[in-house]
Amino acid sequence: MERRLLCFFLFLFISCVAMAQGGPVKGRVLSGDSALVNVSVQVKGTSRMTQTDPSGQFTIEAGSGDVLVFTSVGFATQEVALKGRKTLEVRLLVSNKEMNEVIVVGYGSQKRSDVTGAVVSVPKARLSQLPVTNVFASIEGTVAGMNVTTASSVPGATPSVSIRGQNSLTANTEPFIVVDGIPLSKTGGSINDINPNDIASVEILKDASAVAIYGVNGSNGVILITTKRGTTGKPVIRYNAYVGTENLAHILKPRDGASFVQKWADYNKQSGLTPQYPVPNAAELPYYNAGKTTNWMDVMTRQGIIQDHNLSISGGTKDVRYFISGDYLNEKGPLYGFNYKRVSLRSNLDVTLTSFLTVGTSLFFANNNFDGGRINMLFGTAMSPYAQPVDSTGNYIIYPMYPELLYTNPMLSLYTDQLNRRVNANGNGYAEIKFPGILSGLKYRLNASYSFLPTRLGSYVGRKANDLNGTASVNTTETKSYILENIVSYTKDFDKHHIDVTGVYSAQQRTYDSTAAGAVGFINDQLSFNNLGAGATQTSNSYGDMYRINSQMGRVNYSYDSRYLFTATVRRDGSSVMGSSTDKYGVFPSVAAGWTISNESFMKGVKGIDFLKLRGSYGKTGNEAIGVYSTITTDVTARYPFNGLVATGVSASNLGNNNLHWENTKGLNVGIDFTLLNNRVSGSIDAYHTKTSDILLRRNIPVTTGFTTVYDNLGKVDNKGLEITVNTRNVVGPDFKWESIINFSTNSNKIVDIYGDKKSDVGNKWFIGQPIGVNYDYLMTGIWQEGEDASKQDPGAKPGFIKFADVNHDGKITADSDRVVQGRLAPKWMGGLTNTFHYKNFHLSVFIQTVQGVTKNDNDLNYVDESGRRNTPAEVGYWTAENKSQSFPALTTAANTARRGYGYPRDASYTRLKDITLSYTVPQKVVDAMKLGSLTIYASGRNLHTWTKWIGWDPESLQVQRGNGTPNTLGSYTNNYPNIRSIVLGLNVSLR
Repeated sequence: MERRLLCFFLFLFISCVAMAQGGPVKGRVLSGDSALVNVSVQVKGTSRMTQTDPSGQFTIEAGSGDVLVFTSVGFATQEVALKGRKTLEVRLLVSNKEMNEVIVVGYGSQKRSDVTGAVVSVPKARLSQLPVTNVFASIEGTVAGMNVTTASSVPGATPSVSIRGQNSLTANTEPFIVVDGIPLSKTGGSINDINPNDIASVEILKDASAVAIYGVNGSNGVILITTKRGTTGKPVIRYNAYVGTENLAHILKPRDGASFVQKWADYNKQSGLTPQYPVPNAAELPYYNAGKTTNWMDVMTRQGIIQDHNLSISGGTKDVRYFISGDYLNEKGPLYGFNYKRVSLRSNLDVTLTSFLTVGTSLFFANNNFDGGRINMLFGTAMSPYAQPVDSTGNYIIYPMYPELLYTNPMLSLYTDQLNRRVNANGNGYAEIKFPGILSGLKYRLNASYSFLPTRLGSYVGRKANDLNGTASVNTTETKSYILENIVSYTKDFDKHHIDVTGVYSAQQRTYDSTAAGAVGFINDQLSFNNLGAGATQTSNSYGDMYRINSQMGRVNYSYDSRYLFTATVRRDGSSVMGSSTDKYGVFPSVAAGWTISNESFMKGVKGIDFLKLRGSYGKTGNEAIGVYSTITTDVTARYPFNGLVATGVSASNLGNNNLHWENTKGLNVGIDFTLLNNRVSGSIDAYHTKTSDILLRRNIPVTTGFTTVYDNLGKVDNKGLEITVNTRNVVGPDFKWESIINFSTNSNKIVDIYGDKKSDVGNKWFIGQPIGVNYDYLMTGIWQEGEDASKQDPGAKPGFIKFADVNHDGKITADSDRVVQGRLAPKWMGGLTNTFHYKNFHLSVFIQTVQGVTKNDNDLNYVDESGRRNTPAEVGYWTAENKSQSFPALTTAANTARRGYGYPRDASYTRLKDITLSYTVPQKVVDAMKLGSLTIYASGRNLHTWTKWIGWDPESLQVQRGNGTPNTLGSYTNNYPNIRSIVLGLNVSLR
């Protein structure tokens, strides 16, 4: 009997231990009948955590008596007691979609409902299933107040970004970018270095309160990027890939043969000339006689291909969590020679060493490859349709329109050797201590980061590329940066009070070195740029600088009963670029307050309002606005002949000003956040007003000083705007759902003062009371026609000349009196509309973007005096006595001279079908049969159609006139590149 009792109790004990120890628990999380991805699943009271995969499934180690906590953005948190169950099916209910979300706010995170500043999260749907090389391209048009402009679609080019307009006349307007708490800006890094597949979330900080924690770095707004990290659970292997085509979104077609010949005849008739041939040049004549034409657009273009392959592994135990990702991107643009390749690796690791100490790393490596000679599209559009690209041997003809020497063959650069490589090796590490006992809530975190960015450029232009001497150059640079941050935070809840205090001390340094060498005069082209010593003449130069900044920051967040919210922040920055006779440190404070009206007792009976919060903020930020060594007087070396030899001396370069200090921007923001009609409608409205003073400008000084200009704190700018974002759930059914996101923003700024005398600066096109960037030009009212008398308005004007308005009615057209502001370079307002439709496992997203009220010069209408020598677009006409055009002048040199440098400012507003994505989530039973974890396939198209009055390649893209810009760089006529349309097919798959 005793033996039986002993066996029974032993069996009972073993069973209890086994039940207590638990094992793997599996389940699926849904909303209605739809699977939910990235739902956090945590064993309550422990650090064990995992996430659901794209099919909504999860696996986690838990005991039979444990409770699982399910949380996801937009859904109510749910706790489920296991009670011995090993499989679960959990359905989450929609909650305040935005307000319950925990978001990154810099040096910490907050529940969105407690945020008092203007902080916007980028819709997570924009971070996947779009064929983009950087995250900014996917954000374009989706965030109110954030202007993303793709001026160049050159593979690997990054868009320009501004948040809430421009606060300075000369300073950089790009926002400050922070990745996983470590600055990417000011390290030499590029947003292209961050693989979009690795990004978990993106937050935009816009008002003074939100950006004040970054002080001088936050004057243009802050973009916080958080990458994916590992979670507790078995390893999850994911493979994401897409491949697709790229083509020119719109082709500005050159004239065909007949139209080109007619233009040549009209040019000669208008100029009073008798042409020798029916075509401009002798090289074209044989092909004209043979009726053989060349479509130069076909010669320059190819089928563009873009592909991306991403493989990631994530998982971990309760103590060690990891995320490892590798990515390969290859973009072959539709113009020959324009290529971009990127190989990137990322490793994020978090290790809980003890109950109070956690350490981790965020390591990434990116290798960017832009190699290859690139064709010149501007030259290609100038080619006669009777010019031939290659000779009888198959080599490119240097001058296809010989004896015309102004334009060379646009394909010649394919004969050049061009090396262009850039690497970003970045290592971030942290250690975080959570103090126990009576110090519970107190944390200390040390962040340390080091980045190394080497670049190498190599170029050789030889005989086949029209350089009879051979010219080679090599340039290498190294940018090294480190940052150390000490962060102390304390969080405490008592009764209805919540307090969160954060203190930061950081130090940052960046060093930059460059070495360049060149040679001219090679006996052959065999060595390329690999032996500069073989050249007859060598040149060399080098440069180096150092930048440092030390900072301290303190922030207090306080809330009472989730109704009354208060934030106070102060940051102190000391920068090495500031003057030595003034305080190198600037202090930037801010305050913000919020009132959650919906949590008041008098709102409990109000129907239709689920959440309502008012908030306001006021603060000051700064801007360095100048580069290193700008505050000190510097010299440059100069070479001059002396006694038959070359001597080296120095000459004055920059006059320093030791009293220079920060630009200061003071900003007020008032906003409202709301959720209405049982969470069917949510959004925010923000109005802001900022004033910038002490703007750093170069003012003129007497030449007798030995200098012509000096930096000083002078100007003032006023900036204000309105931003509206609305999210709606239009249809919520068991099988069909329809959601919309609408954003609208308007911004206007004006110059209050420039040099302290309330006078405008016409040379820089800065006018008191006008926006910072304007189009200032003559006002074109038409074209002078035969029989019209121009003597009382523009003496000397002839038929075919542009008719300009005599603004001051003095009987003549002058630059001082008859040029007027005709528009602004920045848009008056922008908007975006995203509609997402769900039907069972099918999902369709359609995004439309609009940019209105922007004016810019149309260089596709402006070919100076080359109209008789080059081809022109078929859409761009010209005046004749017969057609009486009122839009385009005559072709003659005289008509061009009378143009007075007119830049053809035109309305560049547009509305664009930016992208459409159709995806299908394969049913779980099919996926199970395939032995996979999940599978989604999709098709996506970008830049599908544009509605605009613009005549040209694209209203957004930048087309530079011949000879302008630094060759082979963005913003140069050698890199003119139209907007691109892409269509891709992709899949996202996870393995069990």
